[in-house]
Amino acid sequence: MHVPDGFIDAPVSIAAGAVAVAGVAVALRGARRELDDRTAPLAGLTAAFVFAAQMLNFPVASGTSGHLLGGTLAAILVGPYTGVLCVSVVLLMQALLFADGGLTALGVNVITMALATVLVGYGLFRLLLRVLPKTRASVGGASFVAAVVSVPCSAAVFTLIYAIGGTTDVSVGKVAAAMIGVHVLIGLGEALITAVTVSSVLAVRPDLVYGARELIKPLELRTGAPGGGPADRPAEGPARPSGASA
Repeated sequence: MHVPDGFIDAPVSIAAGAVAVAGVAVALRGARRELDDRTAPLAGLTAAFVFAAQMLNFPVASGTSGHLLGGTLAAILVGPYTGVLCVSVVLLMQALLFADGGLTALGVNVITMALATVLVGYGLFRLLLRVLPKTRASVGGASFVAAVVSVPCSAAVFTLIYAIGGTTDVSVGKVAAAMIGVHVLIGLGEALITAVTVSSVLAVRPDLVYGARELIKPLELRTGAPGGGPADRPAEGPARPSGASA
């Protein structure tokens, strides 16, 4: 999915860079409402996990391999705005340190792998949670479906960008068939990783899963001890002065 330099022409790459900058700017503002002392460390861990997972490829078809995109996973764990920032930072580091995706194509990569996956994946995840029972199994299932759908949608966004500014002789139809077809299979791997990761965190620390916080029941404070506590005692009469008789 990482687009190299020169694959998209300069005008479209510049326009994509502008859209990516605007998207990241909006995410920076929104992340202020999502991050606190508890979730900020998790955002760093999520970015590190996505970075490591994207370096590992798994076979999906003859001679074809895929890797985690991570947008849906990051959005569910730390919030959609913070999820965009996590994946964008990962893409920047990969372009700078490993030449995985070109710098001139960084805007295209941010749009396809950060903005598109978060918008589609997290939006579908929240929609599914509205209609499914409020259980942990529903969160895992919604995570799986959202991740499956987000990956080919990301490929479709890339195909649209290629149709506007592609520089190769390959037809748009062939690119669409190859990209979307393969990324449906990649989406299955992404969905499995996403569902397992979200379910694991939910089982241990449900308060750290941003997308499923409504499943956490608030603590109930009890004012009386079992069997009759202070709240169960009858009110006493007014106190008498010292030394007074009945």
